[in-house]
Amino acid sequence: MLDPMMEQLLPGFVDECKEIVERVTDHLIELEKAHERLRFDDLARGLHTLKGSAATLGLAELSELAHRMEDAVLPLRGKTTALPGALTDALLKTLDTWMAHLRATTAKSELPDLKPSHKLLEAVRHAVQAVEPGKPAANNGKAGAEKRKPSAAAEKEKEKEKKSSKREREAPVARAEPAPAEPAAEEDAGAAEEAGSWRVRTREVVSLLHEVERLREVRLRLEERRRELERGISQLARLGILAQTAEVRALLMGVQRALSADGDEAGDIVASMEDELKAICTLPVRTVLEPLRRSVRDLCKQSGKLARLSIVGGEVSLDRRVLESLRGPLVHLVRNAVDHGLEVPDVREARGKHREGIVVVRVEQQGNMLFIEVSDDGNGLDLALIKQAARELSIVPGVELDAMAPAQLHQLIFRNGFSTRRTVTEVSGRGVGMDVVRSQIQALQGHIEVQSTPGQGTRFTLTLPAELGSSPVLVVRCGEHELGIPMPAVETSLLARSGELRVARTRVQLSHRDHLIPVQDLGTLLALRQPEVPHDGQPLLVLQSQGRRIALAVDEVIGDRELVIRPLPPEVRDLAAYQGAATLARGELVLIVRSDWLTGVERREANLTGTRRALVVDDSLTARALHRTALESAGWSVHTASSGRQALEQLRHSAYDVMVSDIGMDEMDGYQLTVQARARPELEAMPIILVSARDSESDQQRGAASGADGFLSKKDCAAGRLIAEVQTVIARRKGAA
Repeated sequence: MLDPMMEQLLPGFVDECKEIVERVTDHLIELEKAHERLRFDDLARGLHTLKGSAATLGLAELSELAHRMEDAVLPLRGKTTALPGALTDALLKTLDTWMAHLRATTAKSELPDLKPSHKLLEAVRHAVQAVEPGKPAANNGKAGAEKRKPSAAAEKEKEKEKKSSKREREAPVARAEPAPAEPAAEEDAGAAEEAGSWRVRTREVVSLLHEVERLREVRLRLEERRRELERGISQLARLGILAQTAEVRALLMGVQRALSADGDEAGDIVASMEDELKAICTLPVRTVLEPLRRSVRDLCKQSGKLARLSIVGGEVSLDRRVLESLRGPLVHLVRNAVDHGLEVPDVREARGKHREGIVVVRVEQQGNMLFIEVSDDGNGLDLALIKQAARELSIVPGVELDAMAPAQLHQLIFRNGFSTRRTVTEVSGRGVGMDVVRSQIQALQGHIEVQSTPGQGTRFTLTLPAELGSSPVLVVRCGEHELGIPMPAVETSLLARSGELRVARTRVQLSHRDHLIPVQDLGTLLALRQPEVPHDGQPLLVLQSQGRRIALAVDEVIGDRELVIRPLPPEVRDLAAYQGAATLARGELVLIVRSDWLTGVERREANLTGTRRALVVDDSLTARALHRTALESAGWSVHTASSGRQALEQLRHSAYDVMVSDIGMDEMDGYQLTVQARARPELEAMPIILVSARDSESDQQRGAASGADGFLSKKDCAAGRLIAEVQTVIARRKGAA
């Protein structure tokens, strides 16, 4: 019966022991392959920590079992050979029983029997000693006597260990604090210090996160107010140093400095609170991935294969709830990679591969998007076998099956009930697996893709949102649109120079650091304008994502922001280009473009011919939408501009078959825009239609004088006359030509 005070420490002790057991398991798996002194020492320290900590809490049975594990391992200290497989198996099974016993003790449920574990360890310890070099034969009488003699010595050593264990149990009680296990086990000590914890409901933490987001938005508004104040001071300065304004300017400058300091302090507080909340709500992905090393090792023992699990990016932290939901899919994908993907050693060797296969789990976070790749260097998906299984299971009609491309056949593995195994094993063959994986990923608002190359391997890519906290975003302008690009994908920014661009008939490349990088225009990729070659001085962003790089041309780099990226509404969540949306300080909505979509240029080819192009210019969003809808319904490709200045900029880089412009715009009205367009020789023949809220004779005459080909009132446009007028002015131009 445990002391009530000790019972309170058990939940924290379970977490501590789980970390130690995971570390010991990793060491055992690696030491089975090759001896490493540092690993062996840490393995021994871990077992000793389990023994001492269990004794401290009065868990005598667990302390004794940990001691027996030490007895099995320590005789091999100083050896240079790998751990025997039988010893590794016994220790791994005993560790499982040890943790099961501890959890049952904490839950006050039925305790597993420890006697089989003691017998297993004793048997394997004697077996290991029997095959050690220099040992006499087991059937020799002298050897039997010598064997009994060390046994007596071992009994004395055991008695000493019991006394030592008793002192370890008594000392902490006298000091009323945990006894240090080993100087090197710093993380174990840290876990012990955190044994006292609070239980907080998830919704309370989520509510606090929302409050932090509100505080961040307040901080952004403070920064915007500071910039407005700075502009006001600049305007006052342009009036001259007058006695009437000097005092006011001095006061405003003081307020500006105070606002700047307050904004910086608020930013520090928000960042600190967010980091602390992330520490509470998240765990590193490695907590789910590291135990998979044991699964890979055990599966290889069953199947006769050799495999190594490599984890890249395991330090990325995720929401605990998301991580728990990912545990099942990741376990299934890794086990599938070993069971279905990797070949047996002899086959791999015959194919020129290393006898040991590689399974790689790569984790990468960009903004609020998480990418997890599970890949192997095995045989790849067998298309013939997939077709055969699909026919036998009647998943797809035969005619449709024969017409399927390889990528479509790959998708069949996600069908319910699909399996290429004819016999059911512990690992596969039941037809429930990949469909469940896809369902679980979709439940997390993510998706899964598969790529496979025959004889080279298979790669599964999981993409899902990571919604905790803010993300650094680079805000850029493309035409009239402001868009966000996740900062982790931005390698560098530079200005386009004609000497560094390689322009061919179908593509443009940038010479950057001795590499040629494909150049893409953001407006073109998002179907906002036709393809164009970057002009001198135009901003270029070098992006890198999923192992691919491109140079992205934008119209303006506005700056980097820390933004909370929200998922898009369900109605538009399937848009491949966007990963979410965020709001700026003044409430403007910014769509965040997926960096992996931008760099996947090989999937998209620009259509340069056969499409009529129109430019719609209006400072009213509603009017632009109306004209665009009308023109697109008639088969036009439509680009828009919200001002005359933007329209001239787009006309400088792109050619259009017609321009439809409003007259009543700020800064530059439709008349002025038409005059400046006609001043350019390349735009002299482009038809221009002006639209006005008024339908007066004087407006029409002024439009014709400025060079416009047609004139419509807003009422005419609403009545559907825009398409007819466009066709009329184009026909008139062609007739005149």
